[in-house]
Amino acid sequence: MYRFSAILLITAMLACVSCNKRNYSNDDIYGYESRKPKTENTQPVKKSEPEKKKGYVSSGIDEAWSHLDIKLTRNDNRALYDELKSWLGTPYKYAAMEKGVGTDCSGLTMQVYLTVFKKKIDRNSSRQYTQNCTKVSRDDLQEGDLVFFNNGNGGGINHVGIYLKEGYFVHASSSRGVMVNNLAQRYYDNHFYCGGRVTR
Repeated sequence: MYRFSAILLITAMLACVSCNKRNYSNDDIYGYESRKPKTENTQPVKKSEPEKKKGYVSSGIDEAWSHLDIKLTRNDNRALYDELKSWLGTPYKYAAMEKGVGTDCSGLTMQVYLTVFKKKIDRNSSRQYTQNCTKVSRDDLQEGDLVFFNNGNGGGINHVGIYLKEGYFVHASSSRGVMVNNLAQRYYDNHFYCGGRVTR
């Protein structure tokens, strides 16, 4: 009787253990559910483009003039700005006119006019005015006009540059090479002679 009761007790205990045993599925590892990676959208996120100003065309040349507050529009002569940009920083060299190597003021204007406008003008600043231009007042200057100066040594023209807009012009400074200045600056304001529009 005692042995029979012991057998029943052991049988009951085994049955309880069997009831509590978990039936693991294929997705289970040691009783923990495997973490399957979630499917993610791998399409690249489009970056929003900055809003463009009305009437403003973006190009590499625009940034070159941005620090001068010169805003280029569709009406501006892009070829002129591109060519002048390529001359900026060229050192001053009397009687020379080679981009990146050296040029004087009239050499710069002569080369730019030949490249951009396919127009050959005189090699001398004074003769560029007398032989190639009609006089233009300071208030009527337009993009591409020549601006003439007298530095006080004598009464005639002895310096020339190319007008851009808003008072800015590019020229070959004898001390700093090809650069941009403004007619409102004291020196150029005091020594301005006249503007000249090249007959094309």
